[in-house]
Amino acid sequence: MLHAQVIGRILVRHAWRELVGTARRMYAEGLVVGTSGNVSVRVGDHVLITPTGVAYDELGDDDLVAVDLRGRQTEGALKPTSELPMHLAVYGNTDARAVVHTHAVHATAVSTLVPELPTVHYATAALGGPVRVAPYALYGTAELAAGMLRALAGRSACLLQNHGTVAHGAGLAQAYERTAQLEWMCRVWLAASSVPGLSPSLLSADQLGEVAEKLKGYGQG
Repeated sequence: MLHAQVIGRILVRHAWRELVGTARRMYAEGLVVGTSGNVSVRVGDHVLITPTGVAYDELGDDDLVAVDLRGRQTEGALKPTSELPMHLAVYGNTDARAVVHTHAVHATAVSTLVPELPTVHYATAALGGPVRVAPYALYGTAELAAGMLRALAGRSACLLQNHGTVAHGAGLAQAYERTAQLEWMCRVWLAASSVPGLSPSLLSADQLGEVAEKLKGYGQG
């Protein structure tokens, strides 16, 4: 029993360090400013999550924050991010093991313009299909979490109107990659749609379906 507890603590500490590294990367690559955005990872029946109002470069091993799947804090002296309801909603309704939320510039801009990101690139298929925009709601609220879940149905990422992005994955690396891919697609669409007198060509549902099928065999596995 003691051996299992020790292994559990090692896994939690490793996950926390990976989470902090992901949060710092998010800041370094311009997907957030200041203390905005947040990151979480699920370990068993607990969720490790960034604390509210703390600069990412100030987080250390002793700042670990954990909650159970109902949101009750189980570890740490710092308060969890105000967006905790959104993260818990993802874990409670998907098989996600990690969630990344950003205020990325291009994605946030797109969220103010359209109800769904136009299908300007085949990477859309890798996110489950056209990326929807969840309607605006006050941050940290159940209303925002509910709107996000509707936008995420059948998808691994969505936009939050006048707010930012949410992406989830099987781990932090995948959730972050999906976040970065979404920001890139938003940047492409904004660039293409800004040319006077021209409109970007968009991919059809059939074309995206073709890509989705091909992606099943993508990679070294």
